[in-house]
Amino acid sequence: MLSRLAAAVVPLAGRLTVTSEAASGPDAGSILVANHTSLADPAVVVAALRRYGIEPVVMAAAGLWRLPLLGAALRREGHIPVRRGTARAGECLDVAAAALAAGRCVLLYGEGRLPERTDAGEAAPGPFRSGPARLAGMTGAPLVPIGQVGARRLCSGGPVKQLAGAVTAPLRRPDLHVHIGAPLHLRGAVPETTLRLQDAVNAAWQNANRARSSR
Repeated sequence: MLSRLAAAVVPLAGRLTVTSEAASGPDAGSILVANHTSLADPAVVVAALRRYGIEPVVMAAAGLWRLPLLGAALRREGHIPVRRGTARAGECLDVAAAALAAGRCVLLYGEGRLPERTDAGEAAPGPFRSGPARLAGMTGAPLVPIGQVGARRLCSGGPVKQLAGAVTAPLRRPDLHVHIGAPLHLRGAVPETTLRLQDAVNAAWQNANRARSSR
């Protein structure tokens, strides 16, 4: 349901275009790693992936599961809460590994958090956490870098600015672009894999930025 909702709502809020280095998009059982810039970008990336018939399992902050309607939908569709800073923090990787083994794609964010700045501009991805590399090491699944731009024009800044952005987006209809990179089969030490993955997501973000600027 959430993928269908994103695919219906995002094109109303902005002009979404998508490019992929693989004509058919990511393969089943892939770890999809995107840059994280806004509360809106999960919807943007999910809407882009649905164009390739992919409805990923999303890893997201556990606090979202406490929201009445959204939490119920997340539980029903098998998305994965991430409980950072708790004794249960590692459980999410085991759940994600099971989803990959079942042929699902898993979407997560390398930075693991939103940027602190309040402007609506674009910036390169920040430092990555080790989760994606650890999940790839556990499962042998390919890592697919995804770069997205424009989501901060839908929603960024403090609560008032975020609300204003969401309300006015259908009138402004900002340009949004998602670029899906080629799969990576990275093995080895987690720190090295994390750095190589960050470089790949940065390259995908640059491709998305160029594609949006050329429209």
